[in-house]
Amino acid sequence: MNLVEFLKNNGTTIHDLKYRYLMLLLPAVIGFVLIFVLRSFITVELTVPQVPGAFSAAVFVVSVCTAVGLPILCRTLFANRMRRQTHTSETDWLKFERSLLYIAMTTPYVGLIAQILELQHFHLAGTLIMTLYAIYYYYPSKRRIDYERRMFRVQ
Repeated sequence: MNLVEFLKNNGTTIHDLKYRYLMLLLPAVIGFVLIFVLRSFITVELTVPQVPGAFSAAVFVVSVCTAVGLPILCRTLFANRMRRQTHTSETDWLKFERSLLYIAMTTPYVGLIAQILELQHFHLAGTLIMTLYAIYYYYPSKRRIDYERRMFRVQ
């Protein structure tokens, strides 16, 4: 393996995934900061209509699905598709990793909706925990990327 292939496999992939991760996460973080600033420092009362309990539960379930359920399903389907192959191509694996990021990074936006609508405390807390889980677990660190490359035998 020459230097160009090494950088392509190790540097660019991680850089691309981190860039996508940050670009997907940044607007949600800015939204959380704006909500905090508006509620804490501005004396204008923001009136939010009462949300039914069933809607609060539905938002919580959606956050669990996007943080845990759908990524597991996506990973299972990808592993099942690759099970008979001796290796996985870089492009197939990168497409899989991007789809995991897209699915998981919808969770902070669900958390943002929950925060804006001021859902019931239990469902709001659960949604925010799922948001933190998705942000933490799906961060494309070098260690996680290397592990998944080994697991799926990426060449």
